[in-house]
Amino acid sequence: MTKLRLTEIPNPKPIKLTVELSPEVFRDLSDYAEILSRASDNKHEPIQLVSPMLEKFMHGDRAFRRLRKSLKNNGKST
Repeated sequence: MTKLRLTEIPNPKPIKLTVELSPEVFRDLSDYAEILSRASDNKHEPIQLVSPMLEKFMHGDRAFRRLRKSLKNNGKST
């Protein structure tokens, strides 16, 4: 089985956000959803992947995590 970075899609109460994607990014997102659906035997829509992908991206960004700590230490984060 192919090892994808995204393995499961959580189902928390969402906050609605409207974004515009380039056709290429939407195509890739749709392909990713199809591959994930086949790997997990669950149907996943491309929109379901946006939040967990952004979460993984930000969690994996060391500079972001470091700078975010400095924001929290300065009392500027909510």
